[in-house]
Amino acid sequence: MLTVTETGSPGSGQDIVIVSGPSGSGRSTAIRALEDQGFEAIDNLPLSLFPRLFAGPPIEHPVVVGIDPRNREFDVERLIGHIADVGAATGRDPVLVYLDCDASTLIRRFSETRRRHPLSPHETPLVGIGRETALLAPLRARADILIDTSAMTPHDLRAEIARHFATEEPQGDLAVTLHSFSYKRGIPRGVDMIVDVRFLKNPHWEAALRPKDGRDPEVAAFVRADPAYAPFVARLMDFLGFLLPAYRAEGKSYFGLGLGCTGGRHRSVVLVEAIAKTLAEEGWRVSTRHRDLSSASAEAPVGAGVGLA
Repeated sequence: MLTVTETGSPGSGQDIVIVSGPSGSGRSTAIRALEDQGFEAIDNLPLSLFPRLFAGPPIEHPVVVGIDPRNREFDVERLIGHIADVGAATGRDPVLVYLDCDASTLIRRFSETRRRHPLSPHETPLVGIGRETALLAPLRARADILIDTSAMTPHDLRAEIARHFATEEPQGDLAVTLHSFSYKRGIPRGVDMIVDVRFLKNPHWEAALRPKDGRDPEVAAFVRADPAYAPFVARLMDFLGFLLPAYRAEGKSYFGLGLGCTGGRHRSVVLVEAIAKTLAEEGWRVSTRHRDLSSASAEAPVGAGVGLA
């Protein structure tokens, strides 16, 4: 059973998720992630079959349907109409998940895989990306859940899908993600709040600490030794202690907090690790993303209450 929807609440009726977005944005990864959650997965369904799929008795399991412009029947307005019709017929509005991604990232992904864009098989991928973006604009505007995958690895996307759709978590649970980042590379996407921690002493200027990152005990000890560290963390935790329960009571399913420093390797990482540990000990469902560390070791789920997430 879904625990998070934007258009309805769990109850009687068929749980249906529609995943769409531009080619290369991670649609197949998202569908497989939902399949792992117990969904019946149907990818690239012809549009004419979509309403027929739910015309009979409710399907035993929740269903995820992948629909995109590769299908010759694809028509955005027709799809939006079908979504409304299926919602009326099943007693539950389908949840539309739209995976967004910036053009430069899509071009890089097509270049790495050497795939042709389905909307420009004889032209450059950029042409197809432009056509697809314009075609899908009304669907993006209609989305119940919008996920920007530009800076995400497949692991990140699977974790993001799991935060929105869970099979055993209590309804209304709030997923918290803490992001460390470098201001040199800009603000991370998908965060609700940004905190600048560049006022703390910078380990970068210590030759022995410079090659290490904020997960190293010596770097963490250096940052914690700053007289401003303890009162800052205490005030931030007090603020989060007020904010997170208020968001959960309002029905918000996800909260992203970004902590930034100059290089995104030392101070912000120390803060993310420390705050995540405290929030997890308090029973919050927490994960971390260190955007500007190597992707091979940056992602780490944090214990959610008892045990590990």
